[in-house]
Amino acid sequence: MFDEKKAERAVKFINNLKHTKGVWHGVPFDLLPWQDKIIRDIFGTVKEDGYRKYNTAYVEIPKKNGKSELAAAIALYLTCGDGEWGAEVYGCAADRQQASIVFDVAVDMVDQCPALKKRIKPILSQKRLVYMPTASFYQVLSAEAFTKHGLNVHGVIFDELHAQPNRQLYDVMTKGSGDARCQPLFFLITTAGTDRHSICWEVHQKADDIIRGKKHDPTFYPVIYGIEDSDDWTDEANWYKANPSLDHTIDIEKVRMAFISAKENPAEENLFRQLRLNQWVKQSVRWMPMHLWDKCSFEVNPEKLKGRECYGGLDLSSSIDITAFVLVFPPVPDDDKYYVLPYFWIPEENLDLRVRRDHVPYDIWKQQGYLQTTEGNVIHYGFIEKFIEELWKDYNIKEIAFDRWGAVQMTQNLEGAGFTVVPFGQGYKDMSPPTKELMKLTLEEKIAHGGHPVLSWMMDNIHVRTDPAGNIKPDKEKSTEKIDGAVALIMALDRAIRNEGSKFDINENSTEEMLDKLWS
Repeated sequence: MFDEKKAERAVKFINNLKHTKGVWHGVPFDLLPWQDKIIRDIFGTVKEDGYRKYNTAYVEIPKKNGKSELAAAIALYLTCGDGEWGAEVYGCAADRQQASIVFDVAVDMVDQCPALKKRIKPILSQKRLVYMPTASFYQVLSAEAFTKHGLNVHGVIFDELHAQPNRQLYDVMTKGSGDARCQPLFFLITTAGTDRHSICWEVHQKADDIIRGKKHDPTFYPVIYGIEDSDDWTDEANWYKANPSLDHTIDIEKVRMAFISAKENPAEENLFRQLRLNQWVKQSVRWMPMHLWDKCSFEVNPEKLKGRECYGGLDLSSSIDITAFVLVFPPVPDDDKYYVLPYFWIPEENLDLRVRRDHVPYDIWKQQGYLQTTEGNVIHYGFIEKFIEELWKDYNIKEIAFDRWGAVQMTQNLEGAGFTVVPFGQGYKDMSPPTKELMKLTLEEKIAHGGHPVLSWMMDNIHVRTDPAGNIKPDKEKSTEKIDGAVALIMALDRAIRNEGSKFDINENSTEEMLDKLWS
């Protein structure tokens, strides 16, 4: 149902406010069409009982489109114009300083509105605006989630959700905090981020799925302004697609200048695409095109692979880090794909610390069965040896390749148990052929990895180093996040290809040309 009066009430309230920055200072708000639609949809769409239908609104939009002004206006409306007695409206961000940006805009809006100024008491030392007629307030919160339990939330303005270091504050502020209210609103507004394991990416995916009709949540209102991965980021028409305020609050000439700088400096390209075009990009460019890797998420059924010949790759890393063991099953006459079964372990006692420190969902992966833990605060190699011996009962493991570093005792034990173990160098000579072959097989969609999230994360982390002859190898120094599973996969793939009568026959120019076309 749509209540035109409620929609119009919110629009009129906001249009009576004034802008606060630069040449726009003192100019009536006068919502732009995209802003007007958001306000009308959120505040005019109601349930049969007359209360708002949407309790969560997610707005993802590039910088300089008037994000902070819109968020401040909504905060003031929830505090002063929503008819809620004792409304508690909170401004949240990654830190208090970020949350204060929207609050400071709201303070300036109040100063320019006589009707609000005589009814609102500012307590600036507490970053609080108190609306005296209904004993309501709008206040900034810092990110210490453990202090926020017990709030009776009517509204939350969550600014730059992509910058949240973890999901704690988001969960505390949105899960049950508004249960005592009839129509709480969680307004999440952000630019795109770089971390695809963050709470923002999780909410982004939900919003995108709802927009595309893949999911349905009648209480969730999604808005995403940005370009698709397949869009040409150099095309000005796509700049307008991503920036609804272009030529209004954003000067096209300034965007052009930023674009020229990004074209001349590859380090700035990702920043331009993220902040100006709202694309989710990596902080730096990785080796594997992940949209191609994702196309190889063909089902991998461990039961159907029982009895098949396979080859293992073992990367022990360090005793306090991730250990990876990957099995690669070569093609058979009626199936030309290489099937991948990866296994990962970390110490049990380090799990929670690593989740907090690395901002990587090891705990969730463990719950989902994609990662295992070994007892204690270091890797229990004996446990892994027995695990591999158990795998041998189901799969015909012909060889296990291993990185010589730190693996002497374990590989001796495996050899004593009857396995054929092969030391595998980490230099260009050994690593380059299977690394290039992995890319080739990915381009041809002849790798099947089942979309395993831990392995995919590691593939996305790979940087490669190149020597003057054009050989490549994974670079663990530049790959600041973990790539152990990717290295184990490359080693296992090498043994599978060499022992199944195949050879490395890579037309390197062809591969490079294919990649050039994909990235152009």
